[in-house]
Amino acid sequence: MKQVFLETFGCQMNVADTDRMELILFHSGYRRTQEKEDADLILVNTCSIREKAEQKTFSLFGGLKPLKTTNPDLILGLTGCMGQQDGEKMLKKMPYLDFVLGPDQVEGIEQAVNRVKESKKPFVWTGFDIEKKYSIPEISGDLPKKPSPSSFVNIIKGCDKFCTFCIVPFTRGREKSREPEELYQEIRHLIDHGAKEIILLGQNVNSYGKRGLKNPIPFHELLYKIAEIPGLERLRFTTSHPNDFTRETIRAYRDLDKLVNHLHLPIQSGNNDILKLMRRDHTVEEYQELIDELKSEVPDISLTTDIIVGFPGETDAQFRDTLKVMERIGYSSSFMFSYSPRPGTPASEFEDSVPLETKSKRLQEIIKLQNRLTQEQVQSYKGKTVEVLIEGGSSKPGYSFKGRNPQYWRVNLKGDEKKFQPGDIVQVNIEKTSGHSLSGLIQ
Repeated sequence: MKQVFLETFGCQMNVADTDRMELILFHSGYRRTQEKEDADLILVNTCSIREKAEQKTFSLFGGLKPLKTTNPDLILGLTGCMGQQDGEKMLKKMPYLDFVLGPDQVEGIEQAVNRVKESKKPFVWTGFDIEKKYSIPEISGDLPKKPSPSSFVNIIKGCDKFCTFCIVPFTRGREKSREPEELYQEIRHLIDHGAKEIILLGQNVNSYGKRGLKNPIPFHELLYKIAEIPGLERLRFTTSHPNDFTRETIRAYRDLDKLVNHLHLPIQSGNNDILKLMRRDHTVEEYQELIDELKSEVPDISLTTDIIVGFPGETDAQFRDTLKVMERIGYSSSFMFSYSPRPGTPASEFEDSVPLETKSKRLQEIIKLQNRLTQEQVQSYKGKTVEVLIEGGSSKPGYSFKGRNPQYWRVNLKGDEKKFQPGDIVQVNIEKTSGHSLSGLIQ
C-alpha cells in the first residue's frame, strides 16, 4: 500500500484543498500516514499570504531534503499559493522538488504524480483554469476518513477585490461560484457520512453567485436552501467582505436557527484614510452600521476580525482609531498582524514607512487590548449552560472532549466517553474559563 504524508499551511481553503487531494489519492491507491519517513509521496500545501507561513514551508522542506537523498524514489510536491506565485523559483531554490502545482491544479494531483513517475523530471504546473465555471466533481465510493462533525465545503474561489496588501487575486484568480445543486449534493453526502455542521468557504464567501452560475442565486438565498437539508444541525461561513455583506444576510441570521451566531468580518483598519490606501472600498462608519444592525437582530452574535497594523503611512493617531473601533465593536477574537509587503501586490510598491520597532509595539498593544476584550466576554459564560457540538477528544488533562458553542468559543468537556461521542450536540455547564476557551460538564 502506497502512503502519502500531507502538510498544510494557511487558510481553511487550503485545508479543504488538502482534503480533496487526499480523497483523489485515496482512490488511486494511497493512504495517509502521519510519519514522513514512511511516505512514498509528500505534499506540502502552501500559503503566501504571510511571510511567516513561507518561512515555515522552507524550514519543512529543509528537513525533507535528507529523506529524498536517502530515498530517491520518494516524490516531493509543493502545492498551493506559493507554487502559483513562484513556481519556477521554488524549483531553483529547492531542486530536490519533483513538482510544483498551483491551487487550480488540485484536481490534477493524480496526473501530476504519474507524470513524475513516467518522466523522472521536475515540472511546474500552474496557471488559472480558463473555464468560467467552478466545479468539484463528485468521487463516489469510500472516503479516506470519516468527515469531521464540522466539515468544510468550498462554494466560491478567487477574489475580485484586489486589496493593495493582498496576493489572493494573483494566486487564486477571479471569483467563480459552484452550482448550488452540486453544493447540495456534497453537503448531503457529508451529512450522510456523519457531518453535523457545515462551514461554507471562500476568499470572499458572501460574493457567491455573482459569477460562474447558470442560474445565479445570491448568497443569502443559498443559506436558506442549505438550511433545509435534512440532518444539518449547524451552518457557518467564512470569510466575508463588508462590501458584500448584505442586509438580506443579516435577516438570514435572524431567521435561520441553524445559522450559528458567529461572524468573521475583517475590518483591517479603523481609519478611513488607511482603508482607502488598502483599497477596501468601505468606510469605518459603513462597517459599524452593518455591525449595529446585525447586533440589533442577533444580540448574542460573536464577532471576529482581521487587523493589520503598521500599514505604509499609518500614523499613531490612525493606529489609535483602530483601537477605538476594536473597543466599540467588542470582538471576541482577532487575527492580528504587523504589515509586511508581499511581492507582487500594489502595496509592495509603497514606501514601507513605519519602523519595524513601531510595528511591533503597535501589534503588542492591539494584542493586549484584544486579550482584555476576550477575557471580559469569556468570563460572562461562567456558570451558564451552553450548547456544544462535540468535535473530538480533548488534549486538556481531565477532560474527555472538545467542541465549540454557536459563538465559536472552544469548549473542553467532561462527560461519559461511553455515552457521548463526536457529532453529539450537548448542553454543557461552564465551570471554568481560561484564555480563549471554556471548560465544563456535560449535563
